[in-house]
Amino acid sequence: MASFGKFVNMYKDKNLIIRILIGVALGAVLGYCSKNFDIEFVKTLARGIETIGNLFVGALKAVAPILVFILISGSFITKQFSNTRGLKVVVILYITSTLLASLIGVIASFMFPLTLILQETSLNQSVPTSLVEVLNGMLFKMVDNPINALATGNYVGILTWAIGFGIALRFSNQATKHIFDDLSNGVTKIVQFIIQLAPFGIMGLVTNSVATAGGEALLGYLKLIIVLVVAMGFVAFVTNPLIAAIAMRKNPYPLLLTCLKESGLYAFFTRSSAANIPVNLNLCRKLNLDEELYSISIPLGATINMTGAAVVISILTMCAVFTLGIEVSFGTALLLCFVSALGACGAGGVAGGSLMLIPLATSLFNIPNSTAMEVIAVGFIIGVIQDSVETAINSSADVLYTAVASEVSNK
Repeated sequence: MASFGKFVNMYKDKNLIIRILIGVALGAVLGYCSKNFDIEFVKTLARGIETIGNLFVGALKAVAPILVFILISGSFITKQFSNTRGLKVVVILYITSTLLASLIGVIASFMFPLTLILQETSLNQSVPTSLVEVLNGMLFKMVDNPINALATGNYVGILTWAIGFGIALRFSNQATKHIFDDLSNGVTKIVQFIIQLAPFGIMGLVTNSVATAGGEALLGYLKLIIVLVVAMGFVAFVTNPLIAAIAMRKNPYPLLLTCLKESGLYAFFTRSSAANIPVNLNLCRKLNLDEELYSISIPLGATINMTGAAVVISILTMCAVFTLGIEVSFGTALLLCFVSALGACGAGGVAGGSLMLIPLATSLFNIPNSTAMEVIAVGFIIGVIQDSVETAINSSADVLYTAVASEVSNK
């Protein structure tokens, strides 16, 4: 038992990115051999590894509804807001940038439409054909029984009940708030445990993809990474500084580059907005910003300022839509921008947080929950690059907008 514990600790001590890369490489080799060589042992081993991938998707499917409900309701119950000067400006900047980022993601998807290699590529429900139909469906999903919403993966219903529950308990006593803090920490630990197993799950998924589609699957992942990184880069170097320039009425790029160098670089490697909070607080001190402001805005930004996450949710949702051959109207695409932004705000710095909110967006198109989980799994496969870039953009923008708000409020 002691030796097993040492093995587990040795596994956990290795960098997750390296473990995932190894899983991708082994899965690609095994999938290629299974597809091209008629060796029974290899084929049997490939089927066994593919089962692990399916178990990984199943675990994600099980935890995602509870994660969404606890995180969003808990954020309404436990987050403390203040009348600190400039905080209103920060919140407006956070929300505006996240909405624009989701719009950039949708536009990038239409400019470079991509499809995914998924096991389930058929719909078991009718596809909404107009914005009116989408809104009508959303209204009925919103009033779904909360237990049924959790059981069936009705994320619109889960979101509605989470917000309502959070608002209702916002002014509850401190003991209740501690309970939701503990629940949030507990479900986060479960997600972290599942993500520790991601290299094995990803190896199974890559094995299945390569065995089914050959090198086309890996090429598809590469194209998806390029679109995501370019879209997030556009947000970081065009959209965010444009918002900052309008607010400050001066060149924002010196400040932007400082934020990217001293915050984004750390966040790229830690891959956690929450873990990067101390770095951002220290950078705010170096920039001589208002301590009363940044002591609130930086932790708040790690929760709701998720521009990179908004891009990821939008693009991966649209990939699922294109894969299933669903027609998207302008109104539905616009609604997706709002839902993606809202989902991004709920990601809250949790490991794989942006991916776990994808089902909320795919539910707009009646996409089955099992398909949404496969899309999440694809996100984990490309997460070696996607998650690092996403976190760097999210976290550096926290300092950028705090600095902008500090300057604007002092004028």
